[in-house]
Amino acid sequence: MYNRPQEIERPVDETQDNFAFHPKNIYLSLLLFSLSMLFLAMTAAFVYTRVQSELPPIKLPLLFFLNTGILLASSYTMTQAKASYLADNTARYQRMLWYTLYLSIFFMIMQGVAWYQLFTQQVYINSDNSAGYLYVISALHFAHVIGGLPFLGIFLHRARKYMREPVSVLVYFSDPDKRLNLRLLTIYWHFLDGLWIYLVLFFLINQLVWQYMGR
Repeated sequence: MYNRPQEIERPVDETQDNFAFHPKNIYLSLLLFSLSMLFLAMTAAFVYTRVQSELPPIKLPLLFFLNTGILLASSYTMTQAKASYLADNTARYQRMLWYTLYLSIFFMIMQGVAWYQLFTQQVYINSDNSAGYLYVISALHFAHVIGGLPFLGIFLHRARKYMREPVSVLVYFSDPDKRLNLRLLTIYWHFLDGLWIYLVLFFLINQLVWQYMGR
């Protein structure tokens, strides 16, 4: 780990950075709002279609709940990567980024296994509307996890490239644009985590309500 010279000051509190109206901040806000509306619309359509067709909701495989824990762990490591960046801890910063990448890939593998479990129960995307919505909604979330991986890979590549010498480390940690990008990536990761929790709870509540009504 390279320590920053004491005479060079940098705000460690990101609230001191005037990023509120930065274009990247606005783009991410629009993206997250659009995704929220998309998934809210799809879950509302799922309820409407299921009620109209009088179809029971699909029972979620246990792996859906396990995957929630995996995503929570990746959110934690992403938060720790950001904290390590602000503390100029180069070794821990890179290590937490790698952990986040590994956990994200593990989530995708386990989600594939969860879909396979549905296949073995003869629940296919064209089985009925309930199954179709479950596959499409979970696959959309899966796609947005994949969409975040290239950006995570860019951070890892740049960290390995520039964190070799004290001078390059100093320049890397002094770049406010990199600090902003890391902040936005962390927010995106937390959003995916929160979105998955919402989806799992949504399908679970649908299942419990159906059982409570004795259908």
